[in-house]
Amino acid sequence: MAGVAVDLEALTGRWERRWPGSLPVGHELDERGRDVWVRFHGLPDSKRYPGDEREYAIVLERHNTVLDELFGGAELYVIIPAWTSDPPAPAARPGTTHWRTWLQTDDPDPAFRTYGHAYVEQLPWRRGCLDGLLRQVADEEVAGVIITDTDLRRIHHPYDGGADVFLTTTAERDRLKARHAGWLSRHPNGW
Repeated sequence: MAGVAVDLEALTGRWERRWPGSLPVGHELDERGRDVWVRFHGLPDSKRYPGDEREYAIVLERHNTVLDELFGGAELYVIIPAWTSDPPAPAARPGTTHWRTWLQTDDPDPAFRTYGHAYVEQLPWRRGCLDGLLRQVADEEVAGVIITDTDLRRIHHPYDGGADVFLTTTAERDRLKARHAGWLSRHPNGW
C-alpha cells in the first residue's frame, strides 16, 4: 500500500458526525448502521478459514468484487486497529499514520483493560491493492479493519470469514445483497 498524507483532524470530524460514540474498529460499529448493513461470507457454505491457495483466491475475489462496487475510482481510508496493555502507541504499520488511542473499557476488571490504537492510510482504490492485508485478516493476523471512502459513507469491514458492509441506504444494501445472494449467511439475522 502506498498512500498520501491524511488530514487527521478532518477525519476525526467526519468520523464523529457519521459514527458518533463508535470506536474506529469494524466490530465496534454501533447498531445505528444495522438498517444498511449486510454480511457476506468469504467462502462457499460459510466456511470460515481458507485451507489452500484456491480458497484464498475465492476470498480475495469476493472482497475485491465488493470493494470495486463500493469504491471504484475513489480515494479510501484504510483504518487498522492495534491493541496494547500500555498507553503508548506501537510503531505504525508501513504506510500508515497513528490516528487515535483510547482506553478499551469493555472488561469490568481494570487489570485486563487494553488500549486501542487506530492507524490510517489514504490511497486510491485499485483492485488487488489490499490483497496482502485481506489475507492477514483471513488468517486472523489482523482484526477490526475498516475500509471506507473518505466521506465515510460506505464501510467494508473484512473479518476472518467474510465482510460486514455498511451502505448509504437500505435500497443500496438490497441491490448489493441481490447481486451477491450466494455469499449471504443462511442465518435468519444475516450473521
